[in-house]
Amino acid sequence: MKRLSLFILMVMGLTIILAACNTGSSVECPDGDTCVEIAPDDSVRLGYMLTISGATSFLGEDSRGGIEIAIDDRGGEIAGHAIELVGEDSLCSAEGGQTAAQKMASDTQLVGIIGTNCSSAATSALPIISDAGLVLLSPSNTAPALTDPDQTWKPGYYRTAHNDLFQGRVAADFAYNELGARSAATIHDGSPYADGLQQVFADRFQELGGTITFQGAVNVGDTDMRPILTSIAADSPDLLYFPIFEPEGNFIADQSTEISGLEDTILFGADGLLVDGFAANTGPAAVGMYLSGPAVTGDSYQELLDKWDAKFGGSPPSGFHAHAYDATNILLDAIDKVAIKGNDGTVLIPRNALRDAITATKDFDGVTGKLTCTDTGDCATGEALGIYEITDAEVSQGKWPPDVVWTP
Repeated sequence: MKRLSLFILMVMGLTIILAACNTGSSVECPDGDTCVEIAPDDSVRLGYMLTISGATSFLGEDSRGGIEIAIDDRGGEIAGHAIELVGEDSLCSAEGGQTAAQKMASDTQLVGIIGTNCSSAATSALPIISDAGLVLLSPSNTAPALTDPDQTWKPGYYRTAHNDLFQGRVAADFAYNELGARSAATIHDGSPYADGLQQVFADRFQELGGTITFQGAVNVGDTDMRPILTSIAADSPDLLYFPIFEPEGNFIADQSTEISGLEDTILFGADGLLVDGFAANTGPAAVGMYLSGPAVTGDSYQELLDKWDAKFGGSPPSGFHAHAYDATNILLDAIDKVAIKGNDGTVLIPRNALRDAITATKDFDGVTGKLTCTDTGDCATGEALGIYEITDAEVSQGKWPPDVVWTP
């Protein structure tokens, strides 16, 4: 009887040992890496840091829609687990980016983040996100400094948006070669995005043979643009380039009509004003204005627009939804590639390996084109850019977006 009892105990012990060996407890994180452990019944947690309130909330709404559609296309799952999407409002400021990054970095179960929208938010967020071992993929940061290792870049940062080294050059080429402008003035708002973009434009415009008559700045929150416009009007430039956001961009366009010396000056904005409310909010002063920004075409893009209409209704409010869709898919592909799966459903996501997998992205077949990531995170080619012209149809009839009138 005692022998039988001892035998039963031995069998039970062996069963327990075998059960333990067949569970996720046998899954190990690679040496030198740190892993996020996803328990069998837990979800894979992704985050977003987007501007979802205030005057630039259209950017966040636009990007979040692209993220959600990409997740839908995967059936809401990755590596055998449901995807959970959590978010923070990074606003469109350094303070907002820092606060959002601190909250995100404190979540040890967070695998990766899509964001930010604005370069100013990314600039302050990057040191925090990078130090936490996380990855941050932006759909709409365009400031050149963010992928420059001698300036703002930190490991773990990537973007599917174009670098403004492309956009500023495209805008200047169009202004000089297509519009025939030979003199230009610029206005920025002090943000890394606007200041960097107007400088690229100015440098390229002068390289082509043009003259920059004025470079100045307004403050976010300013409403009276007449003083700076009056200073610009002293030289009656052929063109005024102001790559800023609403509502400051609206005030500049509208009030320019009041200033003597600017009657024949062409108004030119950038992707920060490529938003469905800009033309209607500005009114007749926007007619004839040009905007540089994303220009995505093709069957896969039309499919994305159809999915947007089915899910949200209507058209996306800004121009970076396709970039957010591509960024999300690059992240999900990388997660799928590096996930270490246990027999019981436990999954480990190695953080360093995830970064390496994203960096290794090559010829990714995205909606915005073929994407290949550099070592410092530039994944876009700059090819999906164009120039839009605002007409009365956008101002008074609600048409959006305006037509692309030129592509490089």
